[in-house]
Amino acid sequence: MLRGNDGQTIFFDPKDYSSFEQLVAEGVERFQYQIHAYCWMPNHVHMVVEVTGIPLSKIIQNLSFRYTRWINKRENRIGHLFQGRYKAILIDVDNYLLELIRYIHLNPVRSNLANSLDDYRWSAHKAYLGKAKCDWLSTDWVLRRFNRKKSEARKAYQRFVLSGLDEKYRKEFHTGNKGGVVLGDDEFVIKIPEFGKLKCQINKLPLELAQLSEKVCIYFKVPESLLKDDNRIRLASKIRSIIALEFTGHSGSIRQVADYFGRDISTLSRQLANLKLKIMTDEYLQQEIQALRNYLTQ
Repeated sequence: MLRGNDGQTIFFDPKDYSSFEQLVAEGVERFQYQIHAYCWMPNHVHMVVEVTGIPLSKIIQNLSFRYTRWINKRENRIGHLFQGRYKAILIDVDNYLLELIRYIHLNPVRSNLANSLDDYRWSAHKAYLGKAKCDWLSTDWVLRRFNRKKSEARKAYQRFVLSGLDEKYRKEFHTGNKGGVVLGDDEFVIKIPEFGKLKCQINKLPLELAQLSEKVCIYFKVPESLLKDDNRIRLASKIRSIIALEFTGHSGSIRQVADYFGRDISTLSRQLANLKLKIMTDEYLQQEIQALRNYLTQ
């Protein structure tokens, strides 16, 4: 799940949905993962993703970063589009997969965005019925759970989905039922190696400012004292701006960053704004920021 920052819109035009799907298609090809269901809503997205060797964090970070860059450039805006880090839940396929897919595909009807599922274009539902083509979507594995014959499987799938039209909000599909990161029974959890470690990895909380500063300084191989000294070293200004970018992107404030480093808030705000503008056009800087984010989430 990816949500707009403060619940704001993330799709402003039909072209945005198409651009997002193009980025998803490229990601499926590049990172070799599968999407079994999806629904793009005006201010958030849901996906049922099966990963292989590439970590989910890298997949979603790549997608969210590239889409944010697209929107910021087209809308002539700066800043974060999505609300902090994505939310991911590891699900017990045998017990929850079909119900989860139904829940996701019914989202537009449940939210009163469409009178019927066939009226909503931006979900995988019509592809499951064979009414829309989506080359990057994997439907066969799920449909075989209904029937080996595809035509009969589609009919059974449709009956199953329509049987859930009266279903309301289900908290477990948003928070899991085991530590906020897993949806499954006790037997399923037992099968997961190092569950406690997984709990930390799937949905890491944003780093506190002191931890963030320490890790960023280690990454750039500079002492933190350099960022707090009264100097005009360009590298120090750049690193402070990057820390402000990451910290404010996780609901922190620019004032907290300014106070932590003993800087003038208006100067730091201006430097952060300049950094955001440069990110939009500087591909090397984009790659540098992405590499840092990968390091921070290890």
